[in-house]
Amino acid sequence: MLNRIVDIINNCRSFLVTSHVRLDGDAIGSGLALYQMLKLLGKEVVVYNQDETPEIYQFLPGSNQIVHELPDLEKYEVAFVLDCSDLERIGDESHRMAAMKHIVNIDHHISNGNFASLTYCDHQASSTGELLCRVMKAMGFDVTKDMATNLFAAILTDTGGFRYRNTTKETLIASGYLIEKGADPQWISENIYESNPPPKIKLMARVMNTLTFDWERRVGYMVVFRETLEEVGALLENTEGFVDIPRSVQGIEVSILFSQLSDHKFRLSLRSKGKVNVERVARTFGGGGHINAAGCHMEGAFETVKARVLDVIGVRDEL
Repeated sequence: MLNRIVDIINNCRSFLVTSHVRLDGDAIGSGLALYQMLKLLGKEVVVYNQDETPEIYQFLPGSNQIVHELPDLEKYEVAFVLDCSDLERIGDESHRMAAMKHIVNIDHHISNGNFASLTYCDHQASSTGELLCRVMKAMGFDVTKDMATNLFAAILTDTGGFRYRNTTKETLIASGYLIEKGADPQWISENIYESNPPPKIKLMARVMNTLTFDWERRVGYMVVFRETLEEVGALLENTEGFVDIPRSVQGIEVSILFSQLSDHKFRLSLRSKGKVNVERVARTFGGGGHINAAGCHMEGAFETVKARVLDVIGVRDEL
């Protein structure tokens, strides 16, 4: 599979690079690193994401090169779709992308639907960033400092700072290689985890008041209502990391963050410890992800949505 990707990169001249909506560090870091490699190889390339880059990731080298309007696709021979298990996850323009003849999907989600003409998916990998390290090594490409910074950020964020069970020997070897190539772990970590805008801290204080524990199911959850976002002047992107708070409590195995998108629509972020498979929970409601990290969307009043997902989690033997 890696050899086929190398052949495509060597034999084609124009590329579109994209990833999913509601951008995270893996999506942005992977996309920028691939964009930078292709540019250095003399290729025509654009990196497109529907959503604006969250403030905490704007320090990443090349983030100002990302465009947010999908260009004329006839100009591009190949689309690289990164960190997506489903083409629809790239957003409103997925129907245009689907018409492209050559789509290469590089992903690590267990829920990957094999939508592309060529899929390189390893759900044992920590991140798409880790997979791109393999691609670049297969290319024999000498990774630059900027690329190393972007890929390290991708791996760092998708492993929760190397705390999650997806952190493997291969993950740490790849991270060590990126440090050797110039990635600065302290600087990257400070920018991501210690540069929070004041509205995020105000939002966290308010959302902590919603922290609730269901000890019978060993679930902890919090809720972000739209009116709370408006009252503190925060954005939905400022909720990143909130879902990890309930999981950090002793005795809690599953953590949920309910984020209100509209009057009767919620985005659910799920995290778990040990062998509890929240990907199965998310898949029940049309979502997906990983064993210990997944997400989905649900419609209905909050109490109804909460009851439905807690009922599924309560069937512990099947998760």
